[in-house]
Amino acid sequence: MAMHWLVQGCSSGDSLVFQFSGAGVQVPDCSGEERDGMDEAICPLDSFQQGPILDDEINQAIVRPLVHGVKLHAIVDACHSATVLDLPYQCTFSKQYGCLRWRDERPLNGAFKGTSGGQAVLISGSSNGKTQMNMMPGPDATVGAMTHSFIRAVECEPRTTYGHLLTSMRTIMRNGGGNCNLQGPAGGCIRKVANFSGVEEPQLSSACKFDIHREPFCM
Repeated sequence: MAMHWLVQGCSSGDSLVFQFSGAGVQVPDCSGEERDGMDEAICPLDSFQQGPILDDEINQAIVRPLVHGVKLHAIVDACHSATVLDLPYQCTFSKQYGCLRWRDERPLNGAFKGTSGGQAVLISGSSNGKTQMNMMPGPDATVGAMTHSFIRAVECEPRTTYGHLLTSMRTIMRNGGGNCNLQGPAGGCIRKVANFSGVEEPQLSSACKFDIHREPFCM
């Protein structure tokens, strides 16, 4: 896979970014690792010829090789993308407790899905089993609602924590994209063509748990 080059030769102090905005699918899991019996996958342009790229493959390619001091941020805007890096822990908004909480997503068969000492963080826009809304901010571009809310949240407050970033993204998505730089003609155009009402909560997964309200977000 072409994504292997991203982590080749990485060393302590490196900050890596993987971004995908497109189609995502679920396929039956044959390894016994998945709690829901389904693997998540992304579908790049050549997926009709080569097939989708499974979460297991993505984990092996860009998560496992991360050595101590290397940090990877993955921004994935696709259907079924919440665990598309197969990371051990997922942080989502709990309706029961009214706050963001970590959930253990480690495979039932004990397979190791972590790094080689580094850190990997996934920010995605759709929980598994859910579809993701698309939006068109202009006549020549199609942008996922999660991608748009992520960009706007970072632009509004570059120095923020992971917890505040997720909260800001959630607010922007729930307000129909009407925050920050979405005012005026451009914002009106986006709100007119984009229906955010069915958009999922922003999702965060990680190779290891951390305090999202204290850890500064930095790419």
